[in-house]
Amino acid sequence: MSADGTGRAPEAAVTAAGYRARRTLPLRVELLRQLLRRRTVITFGLLLALPWVLIAAFQIGGGDDEGTAVSLVDLATGGALNFTVFTMLVSSSFLLVVVVALFFGDTVASEANWSSLRYLLAAPVPRSRLLRQKLLVALVLSAAALAVLVVMTLVSGAVVYGWNPLTLPGGGAELPAGEGLGRVALIVGYAFVNLAVVAGAAFLLSVATDSPLGAVGGAVAMIIVSNILDAVEALGDWRQALPGHWGFAWLDALAPTVSYDQMTTGAVVSLSYAVVLFAWAFRRFRSADVVS
Repeated sequence: MSADGTGRAPEAAVTAAGYRARRTLPLRVELLRQLLRRRTVITFGLLLALPWVLIAAFQIGGGDDEGTAVSLVDLATGGALNFTVFTMLVSSSFLLVVVVALFFGDTVASEANWSSLRYLLAAPVPRSRLLRQKLLVALVLSAAALAVLVVMTLVSGAVVYGWNPLTLPGGGAELPAGEGLGRVALIVGYAFVNLAVVAGAAFLLSVATDSPLGAVGGAVAMIIVSNILDAVEALGDWRQALPGHWGFAWLDALAPTVSYDQMTTGAVVSLSYAVVLFAWAFRRFRSADVVS
């Protein structure tokens, strides 16, 4: 049963003394709730540990191919900046997809799964405000997760491999550390924007189901299917409309002269999908029957 007993929680003005819709579900309260959840703690713990796991793997594997390095894998141990670029290479196609899908897909579906969503609406928290606060918190957590991974990778890379110039793949040209750090920032920024489509899909599924696993898994599955279809060359130019087609457009930032064409196209495609999916989520939630 929903907040008003009819399956819906109208956003009509409430006449109770002292009531202000903008004071319901404060952002800091929701952010603290999500930060203290076990899945958040575990996720950030894994992201903090990942760079050290990669370093241990390189140490165990041994073999330093400096001087003949031509790929990002070969260059990974050349310094903190190269190590960070390598970490983005191995994490952006799946790990970061799962992290973003988790924060956006779990946010509303978990409340429905716990049967607490109807009580939030009965507070009463206007539906649009509830969804907005959930969306903002998921956005903050996703950005923080990416920042934590990048900062820890830079720190661990600097400790183990030193703070060296960024060596570009292919010809082995080097960029000064300052310029290299700017290239890394561009890569990270593009990767975050490119994940917007994952966020939109997970958020839409989160308001459409009371199964957090289904919402998270659905968004991840969408990217997996997109990547599979992207490998089908017979689709030709149709592949450019797939959500995952532009996932590695940030590799253009590792050329001696940066080309922004593919990154711009990828950002536009991802943000276009995201806007549609977020709008669909708000529209669906506004009129949905909340029974859990």
